[in-house]
Amino acid sequence: MSLSSKQSDANHGQEEEISSVKLASGEQTEDVDPWAISTFVVKSVPWNQLNGRGKAKRVLWDYIFRPIFLLFLIYMFICSLDFLSSAFRLLGGTAAGEVFTNSEILGNPIAGLMIGVLATVLVQSSSTSTSIVVSMVGNGLLTVDVAIFIVMGANIGTSVTNTIVAISQSGDRSQFRRAFAGATVHDMFNWLSVIILLPLEWATGYLYRLSDYAIRSLQIETLENANVKLLKAATEPFTQYVIKIDTDVITQIALSDAARNTTMIKVFCGKGNETTKCKFLFMNVAGKWDDWIIGLILLLVTLFILCSCLVLIVKLLNSIFAGHVAVLLKKFVNSDFPGCAKHFTGYVAILFGALLTILLNSSSIFTSALTPLVGIGVVTIERMYPLTLGANIGTTFTAILASLAQEGDKLSDSMQVSMCHLFFNLSGILLWYPVPFMRKIPIFLAKKLGNTTAKYRWFAGLYLLLMFFAIPALIFGLSAAGTLVLGCVLVPVAVVTLAIVVVNFLQKKRPDWLPKALRTWNFLPICCHSLKPMDSVITKLIACCPCRSADKAKSDSLELQA
Repeated sequence: MSLSSKQSDANHGQEEEISSVKLASGEQTEDVDPWAISTFVVKSVPWNQLNGRGKAKRVLWDYIFRPIFLLFLIYMFICSLDFLSSAFRLLGGTAAGEVFTNSEILGNPIAGLMIGVLATVLVQSSSTSTSIVVSMVGNGLLTVDVAIFIVMGANIGTSVTNTIVAISQSGDRSQFRRAFAGATVHDMFNWLSVIILLPLEWATGYLYRLSDYAIRSLQIETLENANVKLLKAATEPFTQYVIKIDTDVITQIALSDAARNTTMIKVFCGKGNETTKCKFLFMNVAGKWDDWIIGLILLLVTLFILCSCLVLIVKLLNSIFAGHVAVLLKKFVNSDFPGCAKHFTGYVAILFGALLTILLNSSSIFTSALTPLVGIGVVTIERMYPLTLGANIGTTFTAILASLAQEGDKLSDSMQVSMCHLFFNLSGILLWYPVPFMRKIPIFLAKKLGNTTAKYRWFAGLYLLLMFFAIPALIFGLSAAGTLVLGCVLVPVAVVTLAIVVVNFLQKKRPDWLPKALRTWNFLPICCHSLKPMDSVITKLIACCPCRSADKAKSDSLELQA
């Protein structure tokens, strides 16, 4: 080989190495696809080259201990999600119950939507919030047409859990890019569906009419003790040993002011006269400490367990999904059916996601478990999307069971609310999935968010704060001031947002259609079209952040070597 060819190969290798560092730091390159599935390199020694000790070690570690340890971590991860839900219920369950009591504000569809978002975020469960709504409708405190918009908000709020899980993978920029996009594709679908279907329902009442027709066409009877515990049957022995939460208290607060001072910690167990004092880890402080104090302690411990389990799961998955195992799994999960049947692959994924969500009895657990797999590159965003849509359908199963538990004349209205939930998700799927162009919009928006968070990792926390807390609370506050005030604020914001979207599209696709001044946003102050000024401020505030320092040192080292 000539000296020039060796030099060329060396330069090429250095360029690839520097390119990978730029990608990891969040920079876009033309040659590297940041959304490409990770390439796994086979590092294991072939079985026939191992000695007796090496074979025994591989069998014990690779085939026995590591899978068992992974199952244990997954079990603890699912339990930590249950603890997270309990912690948020203790912290905000009373507030969640109280937000349902103002019938005047609930009459505003947008206010009802935001109440659904806030209540679901506070209790960390769309199943709980929709069950509360079903109970309130069954007791005559809410009408079906008002409850529809609260259920829409619950659909949005349920995706906060997997967004929190994605933030736990922020240590690696490439993984964080994919994980955050995989988590927020759920958000994008829900928000886009609400933007289209809420005005449509407000104007026509099609969900109300469709569900009413479906209820009248079915022979429905009350089903007592309508509750299915599949995954919880395995996790409750451990979670109930730590904390016992009486979720009915939130419903009681929503139904009656007299229950506002009731603790949500279950003190007595059993039924009727056969009640005994419950035994669990926090039983000695139950009633002595306020619920929010116990909830705060539980939240801090839970976040530590959740993050620890997630980090270990990701590392273990990276170790297990090495070489041929990863290749086979990726091909199985992400491949399409052969021939003309490939068009049905996504629909089968939707059904699969719905079935698993029904079995797990939680869409949050299902999507949160998928998020790390998207991060490490085993599942693509394009495959995560239909699985998420299936989870949205599967989560309506709990509300349907809750409505079947209602009695007599309450059954029809309660069942109608749960059917509205189902038809809303089906309508969203029909709107954003069958047409290929429409299917790409939520994925495109999620990838934009993934790229932004890969470049500015603090943006993930800002997104979480704004989308699930600040904006819903602000709009709810404006709704309390009256429909006129809400309209005067939201209409100009909507018009400006639409104009920005149109101009952005034309700048990329048809810049010659725009005046020269509008072909870029450079005529505006930089803070209006870039996050760099905010990033510089935040970087100064967290100048000692180890992840940024490590990335910068590694990048500088490689550039010096080049």
